[in-house]
Amino acid sequence: MIFASFEFVFLFLPVYFTLYFLTPAKWRNWPVLILSWLFYAWWRVDFLALLVGVTVFTFAVARLMDASGVESRRGRQLFLLGILGNLGVLGYFKYANFGVATLNDLMSGLGFRPMGWNEILLPIGLSFYVLQSVSYLIDLRRGVVPVSRSFVQYATYKAIFSQLIAGPIVRYAEIAPDLKERTHSLALFGAGARRFMIGFAMKTILADTLSPMVDAIFALPAPTLVESWTGAIAYTLQLFFDFAGYSAMAIGLALMCGFHFPQNFNHPYLSGNIQDFWNRWHMTLGRFLRDYLYISMGGNRRGPIRTYVNLFMTMVIGGLWHGANWTFILWGVWHGGMLALHRFWKNLGFRPIPYLIANPILMLCIVLGWVTFRAPTIHSTFGMYAGMLGLNGTGFTDAIAWQITPDQLWTMAIAAVLVYWPVLTARTPLARPPEENGWALRAAWTVAPMLGFVLGLILLYSRAAVPFLYFQF
Repeated sequence: MIFASFEFVFLFLPVYFTLYFLTPAKWRNWPVLILSWLFYAWWRVDFLALLVGVTVFTFAVARLMDASGVESRRGRQLFLLGILGNLGVLGYFKYANFGVATLNDLMSGLGFRPMGWNEILLPIGLSFYVLQSVSYLIDLRRGVVPVSRSFVQYATYKAIFSQLIAGPIVRYAEIAPDLKERTHSLALFGAGARRFMIGFAMKTILADTLSPMVDAIFALPAPTLVESWTGAIAYTLQLFFDFAGYSAMAIGLALMCGFHFPQNFNHPYLSGNIQDFWNRWHMTLGRFLRDYLYISMGGNRRGPIRTYVNLFMTMVIGGLWHGANWTFILWGVWHGGMLALHRFWKNLGFRPIPYLIANPILMLCIVLGWVTFRAPTIHSTFGMYAGMLGLNGTGFTDAIAWQITPDQLWTMAIAAVLVYWPVLTARTPLARPPEENGWALRAAWTVAPMLGFVLGLILLYSRAAVPFLYFQF
């Protein structure tokens, strides 16, 4: 079940909110927990056991750490057990197939017979809820959070359905107060509903309309100049509106029930440098990589060379977290190299490049990076790059021209305008908060998300639901 589906909007949500608000306030974690587990079980009942197992294991390890003293020898041993146990689960389900395939390729190259192997299915959302477990144990070890003494509260934190599958990566400290006591009001519910409708429109109207064109172009063995650039730019827009749309829906759904999730996107394509981009894109993952990897490896405390290495390795590991494929490692190398180069530029004392020049340069680098993020193999990645250099011809070929429709091209244009909307409207009343404008703009601020939600439902009715792109991670 995905958020942008009729069964979710017209079946799950009405049942969820009815049971939630009929439950007395002090017991409301129970419907959140039980219905979130049922939401997860809708995909695969058997993998619900894995989610519950990881939850029980981490909760028990944390309680034993607290009882033994986190600074004691036993506490440190339990901490290591908790980290390795969670990462072991992630490693087995996410990287075993990749490791065996790589080993078999090596054995075949050396003339040996490859080993037999049955493909392992990746449980949906595993990467996200394992990172939650890791962050909780590390924060407990660092004294950032107290241990949770209520299994229901901790299990609810792990299972809240709106962030369970693809984030944001919520840390326990960020919602611990909400797990104990939440404020509910019509204004808060309305703000959350508005956020949800905006995300729904981003997903169904923009991202899903671009999806067929992106899939068709990236499936070409030798895309031309126009095809490859069209596909790369369309995917750049699709990925943003798909994932930012999911995050908006997740944050909105949580707010409707009194949970305050952290922001996950802040106009990342308006950034002027790669560091600024990572402060705006998938912000909860960026903070995780910074706080639990980059800083743990020494950050910038051990000289400039070590800083460059730490930046580079953090992004390579971040790329590998996204998927067990050489394409994601290459994407991590690309972003790690850009971050190291940006830091080197700053250390040399050069002035920042003017924004009107810096943003197009950055976006060119981002688009090139998204190619390897989307391409299924390294070979197809460089096939796209060859096309972007014009090595496979120039115009649309007959194989792709009939698949590209005017509404997809119009959607690309509209999506690009929306990306740069804050810049385009910076000196107009549209940039001001709604309460500072007249009644017409205030009405539009309220009505526009509703109209977008209705249009999204109409489009959803006319075509099959498209899974969120980050579900694969």
